[in-house]
Amino acid sequence: MDINYELYKVFYHVAKSLSFSEAAEALFISQSAVSQSIKTLEKRLNQTLFIRSTKRVALTKEGELLLKHIEPAINLISRGENQLCADPQSGVQLRIGASDTICRYYLVPYLNNFHNKYPQIHIKVTNGTSIQCAKLLERNEVDVIVTNSPNHALNNFMNIIPVKEFHDIFIANEKYYPITNRPITLYELQQYPILMLEKKSTTSQFLHNLFLENSLDLVPAIELSSNDLLIDLAKIGLGIAFIPDFCVKEMDQLSTIDLAVDIPPRKLVAAYNHDIPLSDAAKYFIDSMTASN
Repeated sequence: MDINYELYKVFYHVAKSLSFSEAAEALFISQSAVSQSIKTLEKRLNQTLFIRSTKRVALTKEGELLLKHIEPAINLISRGENQLCADPQSGVQLRIGASDTICRYYLVPYLNNFHNKYPQIHIKVTNGTSIQCAKLLERNEVDVIVTNSPNHALNNFMNIIPVKEFHDIFIANEKYYPITNRPITLYELQQYPILMLEKKSTTSQFLHNLFLENSLDLVPAIELSSNDLLIDLAKIGLGIAFIPDFCVKEMDQLSTIDLAVDIPPRKLVAAYNHDIPLSDAAKYFIDSMTASN
């Protein structure tokens, strides 16, 4: 089926914005041209891609399926154009996906090192959970991600390189929870308020699985999107926080709780699409992390 690339480009912008007018502005064409392009594409595919109403535009199931395949292709073409047309004096762009926690507590020195090595290359960091970052890589919206592992969103189309091993720990203010002088079981632990990351995170999935493997049901008292907030709440005695050990730089007011069961270590991994060649700069960024490991 021979369909003009421009039709897919129009479809992509409408699908991302769910607005014919916003797509027209982004493409510098008229709204009627956008509408006609979508009609032409739907006719050639013999599929309805959008549900149109006076108030909103929505993707049909067929439109969602097409977007899933078109989005990575559009991003890949855009990436190729940017690399080909980049001014050698201004350099290109390195797009990195990572969570707030990984950025703050792990990546900063590597970003600083990279900037000193390649000051002409713009660094763009997109934050998201480790699962969301894997989806960004799948859609070619980033070049490299640094994520927690295990991570079910990582797939066989990605090169996955371990860069750091870490352990998860339970921390508490001993003033409120004087249980740091002896090992305690997971059964005992679940009697206390547990503070942890929200369910969409790999850390939450890891802890829930740990309790299930021991035939226990974990019901957290508080679920948040920030490890920093978990640490702050643990300090004022609202509960026992579950966090990666590299997040704790100072144990002021806090103590580590010793468990009667071993928590398996996890890893930070760098990942990239193995079908897309990495730039020398991106290779240097990954190599700098593996070298220190």
